[in-house]
Amino acid sequence: MKKAVFTIAIFTIALISSSEVTAQEFPKMDVSPMDAASYPSNWREADKLVKVIYSRPQLKGRSLDKLAPNGKVWRTGANEAAEITFYKNVMFGDKRVKAGTYTLFTIPKYGNWTVILSNQKNVWGSYFYDKKEDVARVEAAVSQAKNSLEAFSIVFDGEDEEAMMHLGWGKTRVSVPVKG
Repeated sequence: MKKAVFTIAIFTIALISSSEVTAQEFPKMDVSPMDAASYPSNWREADKLVKVIYSRPQLKGRSLDKLAPNGKVWRTGANEAAEITFYKNVMFGDKRVKAGTYTLFTIPKYGNWTVILSNQKNVWGSYFYDKKEDVARVEAAVSQAKNSLEAFSIVFDGEDEEAMMHLGWGKTRVSVPVKG
């Protein structure tokens, strides 16, 4: 009987010790968490036209020009460059684009922004942006809103096969049509 109790005690100590050794350490939540926007935006609608996966940086008292510099290629979010997937051939702005996944870059400018679809994949930031990989470049209208958005956001609205992709941050709003 003593031998059985001793064996159980040793087994329990070994079990407790080994679980601490193999415990996973999970990182804290990213300060610019990933998000996704799609059209149609209703999660019940499986037949999507477009989906964007992007990270959401926050202003935190900084100016938009500092985080997305005027006249320079920007990753359109934070961390990895945003990726946009078209599930059908579309008109993106005034350019025909085949169904597929592209990296979404932008060049912020006063008055309008250049929105770029690139064949580059799995890109962190815009440090290695290569213009030769561009699939389409469109000029997008910029407007100013009354309310300020703290976190960079992308949203779609529209009807049927005609959507509008809106990028918003601070008081800046950028819009690009997407038609299936």
